[in-house]
Amino acid sequence: MEKKKIGSEQRTFLLMTIPILVLFFLFNTLPLIKGAIYSFTNFKGYGDYDWVGFRNYIDLFTDARVGKSYLFTFKLALVSTVVVNVLSLIMALGLNSKIKFKSALRAMYFIPNVLGALVVGYIFNYIFTYILPAISEMLGGSGTSMLASTRWAWVAIMIVCAWQSVAMNTIIYISGLQTVPEDVYEAAALDGAAGWAKFKSITLPLIFPFVTINMVLCMKNFLMVFDQIVALTQGGPAQSTESISYLIYNNGMSGGQFGFQSANAVIFFIVIVAISVGQMKFMGSREEQL
Repeated sequence: MEKKKIGSEQRTFLLMTIPILVLFFLFNTLPLIKGAIYSFTNFKGYGDYDWVGFRNYIDLFTDARVGKSYLFTFKLALVSTVVVNVLSLIMALGLNSKIKFKSALRAMYFIPNVLGALVVGYIFNYIFTYILPAISEMLGGSGTSMLASTRWAWVAIMIVCAWQSVAMNTIIYISGLQTVPEDVYEAAALDGAAGWAKFKSITLPLIFPFVTINMVLCMKNFLMVFDQIVALTQGGPAQSTESISYLIYNNGMSGGQFGFQSANAVIFFIVIVAISVGQMKFMGSREEQL
């Protein structure tokens, strides 16, 4: 039998694909595999190590610091996801309407998404540490920074996360709103639908796939919050804002718990996948009902 010759298009496709696959394996898949292997050891990040089996995984469920970080991360992710999607949808409805300077406004509100998360975090750190306390003191308040409060520090982090995330979500919602045919709104207007009734009965069901996308992406991104923690609180005060990602990095890289935190990372990866799949199934069932 004659061998099939590879055409020029297939050769070009392979030359483009293979290097990308190799790089993806080296910088993504291989570290993931090595991390999973280290999770069964007592590796400190340096020197020799021994195999400890599932001891790291068992210890995770009895470590109070790990449990506290999971609770904080879930709380932050849930609240931030709701806040960002509500604000994004409101902004998208406004920017999709017939208003003046619509293009300029779209460019302005997208600026936070262009800036780096660490840059934004350090700017807000200065605002929360110096500017807002000074204003509070002038108005007769305590003049204490939110970042120094174990009760309110997470709110400051949520504000920064939401401020930077709203832009991209708004773009996705605007894309969804532009897929809604105008004749649908015209027919609804003839039936007397307006305001909230029009949004609830027409707009929301038609853009619900975009709601699903935003909800899943938001939850995943906020569960992995890291840069904002580094720039604002570094897990403080009193470890009250220590996210899972920050705990894994901090204790794994400089705390001598590389193996233990590798196990934490594996569990965290499974949790994120499970939450994302659960969200997709739940939101999918809601789409069918609408």
